[in-house]
Amino acid sequence: MKYHSFSWPGLFVALLLLAAPLLTQAQRIAYSEPEREDNRRTNFEIIGKVGANVLVFKNNRTENAISVFSENMKLVERVKLDYMDDRWINVDFVPYAEHTWMIYQFQRRSVVYCMGVKLDQNAKPMGDPIELDTTRIGWSTNNKIYTTIFSDDKEQIMIFKINSRNPKNFVFTTLLYNASLELRSRHKMDLAMEEKNDYFTDFLVGNDGDLVFGKFLRRNGDYITQLSMIIKKVDQEQFTIKELNTGGKVLDEVKVKIDNTNKRYLFSALYYKQRRGNVEGLYSLIWDKAADSTIRENTLLFSDELRREAKGPDANIRLAFNDYFIKNIIIKKDGGFIMITESMYTTSRGGAFNRWDYNYWNNPWISPMDYYWSPYYNPWGSPWNRWGGGGSGATRYHAENIMILSFDKDGMVEWTNVIPKSQFDDDNDGLISNGIMNTGGELHFLFNLYEKRTLILNDQSIGPDGKITRHPTLKNLDRGVEFMPRLSKQISARTLIVPCQYRNYLTFARIEF
Repeated sequence: MKYHSFSWPGLFVALLLLAAPLLTQAQRIAYSEPEREDNRRTNFEIIGKVGANVLVFKNNRTENAISVFSENMKLVERVKLDYMDDRWINVDFVPYAEHTWMIYQFQRRSVVYCMGVKLDQNAKPMGDPIELDTTRIGWSTNNKIYTTIFSDDKEQIMIFKINSRNPKNFVFTTLLYNASLELRSRHKMDLAMEEKNDYFTDFLVGNDGDLVFGKFLRRNGDYITQLSMIIKKVDQEQFTIKELNTGGKVLDEVKVKIDNTNKRYLFSALYYKQRRGNVEGLYSLIWDKAADSTIRENTLLFSDELRREAKGPDANIRLAFNDYFIKNIIIKKDGGFIMITESMYTTSRGGAFNRWDYNYWNNPWISPMDYYWSPYYNPWGSPWNRWGGGGSGATRYHAENIMILSFDKDGMVEWTNVIPKSQFDDDNDGLISNGIMNTGGELHFLFNLYEKRTLILNDQSIGPDGKITRHPTLKNLDRGVEFMPRLSKQISARTLIVPCQYRNYLTFARIEF
């Protein structure tokens, strides 16, 4: 499960460059009341709007519940999920307009069960839980076995597991369901691996049911070579592997995006000229499914002007992008795309953050004793930890400028712009970075900045032409409520749910644009 993911419904993405800029309206904010069971260490997922209600899943150690909120964020009911076994491992949600599927895992003795249950707008089961699959693992410690992903249109739901018992050959089992959670196919495939050097990108499933992901070598834990695209077609019980020629570039973390409208795959990464060098630019590759080949391969070399925009006039421009990361990619209807990057780093008594020690996500060899590996083992995790990692050394989390780049369907730059900001917090990253709201005509970036020692939620937007608008301070900002916009979720065309902390409690705010 990828909690707090940075993505938008495809409907609004398609409208991004087609809709005219909307008139700025005062946002309305409604807050939920603190629930005594929830504190700042509560794990949660904003499920979304189901029927007339907003559903939020919460976990406090062994207690699992869904809070049902009305339109004005009044608590309707806190529904305890007593039918989830105490030894639960993970939960995923696939929300629809009038119901949501909850797919959860739990372990009894040496068997991990994957179950599905349909919930209504009041978080009540609409039928008995369905057993989707089981796996015998041979020991009693908790292990996340299954990963759930779904397509943009939510017509394809895929659950898969990866058996890594043989370090030279991983065995994938995929179960593909339709929107009614009816099994369409169950397939098992082998994938040859190179021990300890192989990494995976995110796993994605398209509206056609095809699975796609990337595999690459990361020698000595730092630079990327031998990038491959791996596809499992909906009706085939085998992997198709395509080697992607990156021209000898040293790549950073590789991002994959599906363009369902134009039936293309986009691979993107920041790149270097040499190992442990400076970030030089952006590499992108577009794969056309119909042509079954690469149709565009572009390299954007960051100019000195762009570097000064990204880091400021007084910074060392050669180092300008060394702490930038790709946060999101939005596919436009015409095949172009918008890329959102942000400067993020940590400092501590032990020295500044080094991005070369950062990229250990999606490495199946982090826990070599696990026979089953999941690409998203820690669902509430992130590149940072919402509440800090503990330990004896103090860590300061930094989130600075946001750079937005727009590309046309051929991967050529249309415009770039920067939203300047400077944020930091000690041993806690929940209040920094940004959240995004897509209203169709604009992308709104929400982030906290201090004003007279008070943390204020700011709103700046960018239009289809790349022009940035700074909006007035949001109205009805309650004193004492601190927003966590990075973990927010858009639930409708003009509604955003933002988690907040009030004293030691976890609460939620509904913002109407």
